[in-house]
Amino acid sequence: MSLLVYLDYAGIALFAATGALAASRKQLDLIGFLFFAMVTGTGGGTVRDIVLGRVPVFWVLNPAYILVCCIVGVIVFFTAHLLESRYRLLIWLDAIGLAAYCVIGAAKGLAATGSPTIAIVTGTLTATFGGILRDLMANEPSVLLRPEIYVTAALIGAGVFTAANALGMQLYLASACGVVAAFAVRGGALWFGWTFPTYRHKPGRHPDDVM
Repeated sequence: MSLLVYLDYAGIALFAATGALAASRKQLDLIGFLFFAMVTGTGGGTVRDIVLGRVPVFWVLNPAYILVCCIVGVIVFFTAHLLESRYRLLIWLDAIGLAAYCVIGAAKGLAATGSPTIAIVTGTLTATFGGILRDLMANEPSVLLRPEIYVTAALIGAGVFTAANALGMQLYLASACGVVAAFAVRGGALWFGWTFPTYRHKPGRHPDDVM
């Protein structure tokens, strides 16, 4: 399980960094950086544990996760001004965190329930909810509303890990397959602008026009 622990810490640290970078874009103080880092870093995992009925949630049982978020928040507070484009770094760190966290979320869902379906759902939820909370708090355009593929990348990564595990692959190989698959899809979406076809029929009428 040590590999999953490393992935867990890596995912939390990367998402915490994106939260702190969002705070830097809003020019918040140090406490604001720490708050954004902690909520973004632990948000997805918190929702996952609540859905699975695993309470107290992971960061209550192991406060080291909070310390990781705080350390990352402090580092970003003193270094964010050195970056040429904080938003570009934010979305790429988010992509790496998504790739790591969809695997750890799927692994925990699989361990808790034994259901591949639940594993894929918890992997997707774990990898995306922190970024959604971050954008909501920062009043930034949500990653869900960006044209590039996002949730699907986490879905694919969690699915690949779950399938590889079902085929009897060793943990590190199954994890690597899931991480690579998720990052390849999300990274390709950012680099090449991959999107799905959108709904293009005429928009709905304004409520006042219906009454």
